[in-house]
Amino acid sequence: MALKGNLRDFSINQLLNLIHLARKTGTLVVEGPGDSAWVSFREGKLAYSKMGADEDNLSAILHRSKKLSRSHYNTIKARSANMSDKELGLLLINANYISQEDILASLRSEFIGVLHRLFTWVEGMFRFEDGVMPSDGKITLQIGLENIIIEGSRRLREWEQLQDELPSMDIALKFTDRPGADLRSVNLSVEEWRVVSYIDPKNTIKQIGSTTKMNDLEIRRVVYGLLQAGLVELVRPEGMVVERKKPSFPVADAEEQKSLVNKIIKRIRSL
Repeated sequence: MALKGNLRDFSINQLLNLIHLARKTGTLVVEGPGDSAWVSFREGKLAYSKMGADEDNLSAILHRSKKLSRSHYNTIKARSANMSDKELGLLLINANYISQEDILASLRSEFIGVLHRLFTWVEGMFRFEDGVMPSDGKITLQIGLENIIIEGSRRLREWEQLQDELPSMDIALKFTDRPGADLRSVNLSVEEWRVVSYIDPKNTIKQIGSTTKMNDLEIRRVVYGLLQAGLVELVRPEGMVVERKKPSFPVADAEEQKSLVNKIIKRIRSL
């Protein structure tokens, strides 16, 4: 029987720890409020991952990693409609169009990127399907989970801190009226400039994140930086200034959480 549960009780980082320790082979399916993800493992190592809303064919992954231009992507996609990813990869390598190293690096970045996005999911259901792997035509890797788990812990701590500062994504932003807040004299990153261009009391943080294609962690991080710099302030979409409040989330008892982890470890190892 496949392991099932709720992300409210068991985080992605805890699941990765269990899969790593038990050296499991199979696919973790995570269904969140607005999206789904499939993450496959072979003997406790990351082999493949896919976010439900994203195309997972090789040409799309190479385009997202900027190894293919839009025009080249469209041409290759049309001509490789009946090819598997392995067949397309060999064709591109043999034609000296792209190197094997570039393909593997793009896949690695894509697969790890899906997990990084999952670290911010606090709601949803999961199940582990033992022995289920991607189709033979997909290119799979073997990526150790140790560093991913460490990075996940860091991102989770950052996520929790940003949630304290920005508990709601349905709040809008406006530029501060204080003298001297001149954006021309401030060094902003590319991501910050993208957000700045959409700041308006009519646009919520959620809408800005969607428009700029940033996940919750990324948009919260940028907005928090702008708030700390005193360049923007939070407002209701109608224009009323609001205070940032720390949300109160129920925290599970430490002994209860430890007991739950031990039970699930035993259950995974018995599958």
